[in-house]
Amino acid sequence: MSEYTVRPARSADVLGIHLLLEPLVDRRILLGKDLAILYGAVQEFVVAEKDGELIGCGALHVMWEDLGEVRTLIVRDDWLQRGVGRAIVDELETRARILGLQRLFCLTFETAFFTRRGFAPIGEQVVDPDVYSQLLRSPDEGVAEFLNLAHVKPNTLGNTRMLKNL
Repeated sequence: MSEYTVRPARSADVLGIHLLLEPLVDRRILLGKDLAILYGAVQEFVVAEKDGELIGCGALHVMWEDLGEVRTLIVRDDWLQRGVGRAIVDELETRARILGLQRLFCLTFETAFFTRRGFAPIGEQVVDPDVYSQLLRSPDEGVAEFLNLAHVKPNTLGNTRMLKNL
């Protein structure tokens, strides 16, 4: 039996997700998210918990017909190197396959972790021009990061854009 479980997030988990996020925002590793944004995206999240306490989370955001993004992947410091991040990403990949996605994007400092999961750094143009023009219309900052648009570059300095084919 596993020492923790990974399950879909519930609205009651949002405050816990926010608490997991705060230290990484303070260290400028992740961008902050308002509670209203987290509540609106709760269906995208899975959480890892031990005895009712959140020890990690991650989200799958659909960007296009065949493309999703792994977002807000967090594992509490005292649970690092125990397979929690891997279990969360595995669950997000399962969800992505169920949705019919064929590729997963992430923007990360943790390149070694994501490389072990099959992700690889990407260049500038990874979608065809028609899809690119449609994605430009999205107000979502994650889409802007995927497209590597100039206005998000201050938020992405030091991060690596990575992609995995499912």
